[in-house]
Amino acid sequence: MAQFQIFFSDEFKERLQTLAKRYRRIRSDLQPLIDQLQAGNLIGNQIPGTGYTVFKVRLKNSDIQKGKRAGYRVIYQLKDSVSILLVTIYSKSDQNDIAIDKIREIIARFQVLEP
Repeated sequence: MAQFQIFFSDEFKERLQTLAKRYRRIRSDLQPLIDQLQAGNLIGNQIPGTGYTVFKVRLKNSDIQKGKRAGYRVIYQLKDSVSILLVTIYSKSDQNDIAIDKIREIIARFQVLEP
């Protein structure tokens, strides 16, 4: 099985930094997901209607004792057979959902920046 290369959108990096100020363990909560994606395990639910192969994954927030439901949501795109873009991350306690247009916008912006 192929190793996937993981890319991070600017949106993802900014959100991660902001969340890390409140949730110290966010990076360790996120690492198992990154490991699974690199190994080629596409987890989560596919989000229809974006025009891309995009998934949403629930992640546990170790800094709050409420389980996955109240944890983080990570949106990622399967770009091709070897690369995955982590589109955005948010805390379920901050926002309920993310608009499909917003997902498209972040992906389009990332594609412009690619070499």
